[in-house]
Amino acid sequence: MRKDFVAAVAASVPVLAFAIPTAKAAEETVRVGFCARTITSAAAPFAIAAKMGWYGRKGMKVQLVPVPGSTDCVKLVATGDLPYSLPSIEPLPAALAQGVKAKIFYTAYQGNIYGIAVAKESPIRSIKDLKGKKIGVTSMASGGVHVARGVLAMTGLDPDKDAQIVVAGEAAQAGALLRSGEVAALSMYDTQYALIEGAGVAVRLLDTGPLSRFPSNGFLALEETLRKDRAQAVALGKGYAMGTIFAMANPEAAVKILYEIYPQTKPSGKSDEQALRDDVKTLLARAGHWRLEAGGVKRWGESSIKDFDAYIDFLLKWNVIRDKVPATELVTNELIDDINRFDATRVAAQAKSYK
Repeated sequence: MRKDFVAAVAASVPVLAFAIPTAKAAEETVRVGFCARTITSAAAPFAIAAKMGWYGRKGMKVQLVPVPGSTDCVKLVATGDLPYSLPSIEPLPAALAQGVKAKIFYTAYQGNIYGIAVAKESPIRSIKDLKGKKIGVTSMASGGVHVARGVLAMTGLDPDKDAQIVVAGEAAQAGALLRSGEVAALSMYDTQYALIEGAGVAVRLLDTGPLSRFPSNGFLALEETLRKDRAQAVALGKGYAMGTIFAMANPEAAVKILYEIYPQTKPSGKSDEQALRDDVKTLLARAGHWRLEAGGVKRWGESSIKDFDAYIDFLLKWNVIRDKVPATELVTNELIDDINRFDATRVAAQAKSYK
């Protein structure tokens, strides 16, 4: 039952809000869990939507809440502590099995953002070479834990015995552990690898078979929220979609807007030119997974039921999840028509001409 799941989350997850600055109290503040400890340029669509007034509802503000990982993002929605979050799919079946009624209503990352990486000069050439090694993740609540376990099992290794999954932190910290050999590999995601390379540690992705073809993170909400606050959820999805299109069309302007709306994201200790250059690179690392082509879909936020079903089968086969859950119980496209009621061509043109 859901009560049991909520009780299991008794230890609260520490969260810090990244609020969009405003001179007066917002008429409507929507809190969204961003499933990483650090807000990066991958959050540019939120900033752009705020800057351009694309959330559509008068006075609606979005407050990003950094959360250690996707598992905690799912828990915080399940307990009602957050109305929305942006997790990967892997922790959701366990929550549903405990009676939580929640669905992803907008797939943000059509391609899977996760992968297993080693230092560029590492002698490790394949997943099988990780036997007896340590694999670093951003946190034990990260989707990288599930991905590592699934990929290890896929190649015939026992995730509980043949490798050790440990916390390596984020960005420069994780890169330092990889460079020193304290961890042999990392199970992280696209923007983290861009940040690690920006910190001077070149990485090389290992072949993870079908993983890259599966969908990744999306906006999650309780079904009750989607019934009662449907217009709010649509506004959130539409603003994010328009911000995504803008960011892909003009990455440099996207990062500058990010700095304006979320000034905490601007790196210290770098020149403005270097900071912009590095954060554009990080944004571009994510942009390939935003594209509709990555998921074979036609509409922004659309969830490919067959691709989610295939991913669930993968996770079930390699014992990452325990029970078969149909994709239709995890995701919904019921809001997608309303979310896509805007002119994508016009948004892209506005981005390209933005000064």
